[in-house]
Amino acid sequence: MEQAALPDQASDGQAFADMRAAQRYTLLIRTAKLVSESGEFLCVVRDVSETGLRLKLFHDLPPEQHMAIELSNGDFYLIERVWMKDDHAGFRFSAPIDVFTFIEEPGPWPRRPVRLKLEREGVITAEGTKSAAQLLDISQQGARVSCENALPVGQKVRLDIPGLPPISATICWRSAPDHGLAFQTFFALDTLAQQTAALQLAQVPPTPSDDVRYG
Repeated sequence: MEQAALPDQASDGQAFADMRAAQRYTLLIRTAKLVSESGEFLCVVRDVSETGLRLKLFHDLPPEQHMAIELSNGDFYLIERVWMKDDHAGFRFSAPIDVFTFIEEPGPWPRRPVRLKLEREGVITAEGTKSAAQLLDISQQGARVSCENALPVGQKVRLDIPGLPPISATICWRSAPDHGLAFQTFFALDTLAQQTAALQLAQVPPTPSDDVRYG
């Protein structure tokens, strides 16, 4: 496969070779999120080594070269894009990691769906009454919103956010003005990834061709 050289081809080429040589562990499916200046984006970790990882993507990459990967337990790793092809991309870590800690994702709480920070204005409707609301974060199963009216736990609502389909949900907790929503119908991972990426990347310049490999 042809490779497109970056300005420092020798050093980056050696780093890419070192990343490929490191023992890799296949995770199959591990949901995580890419964090960049453009926003937060759902992805799936397919394999990992102490020097790098391969991600499955559901949309174009954000344009930044340097990003971070955040796991569901909150662990945070700085990474740099090395290659991209179709719906997969390879990254190297800024420093070698403990692979087994990465795989095990230790934490005091059970794993929960990855949440994306996504602030968007919208409307929440409860029993026919509409209130201004702001989406603060979202996952496949729920969201956190700030609402001008205090809504009781157990209240069924509809959340309307431009760029997302109408969402039917139930208030599962309240710490005014914030409210937790449990969705009545969960998002498919690829659907949520694509829709939230579209909202965040709408004003971002396109990335280079997916058929170009960086090494």
